[in-house]
Amino acid sequence: MSGTTATLAAVLALAAGTYAFRLVGPLLHGRVELSARVRTLLSAGAVVLLVSLLATGTLTEAHAFAGWARPAGVLAGGVLAWRRAPFAVVVLGAAAATAGLRMAGVG
Repeated sequence: MSGTTATLAAVLALAAGTYAFRLVGPLLHGRVELSARVRTLLSAGAVVLLVSLLATGTLTEAHAFAGWARPAGVLAGGVLAWRRAPFAVVVLGAAAATAGLRMAGVG
């Protein structure tokens, strides 16, 4: 199988799997009852997954440490979000903090 054919096959398989996964929710709605314990574990699992994605995106770049400016910018954005600032202010504040630290020579 050539590289292009293998890539196309992988894309089609992933597309079919994604479609099937999205279709299962409406089809099984009301037919499957989850216990309170399972719902709690699923909720906790979602939080853990999002935090791990945040951590890897914040701390790493090209399989190495991203430097201190990026985590500081994310921290600034987190503080602004915690203080209930508007979304645009959170994004701009995080970007400004990161850019300011990089301009000051903090990697």
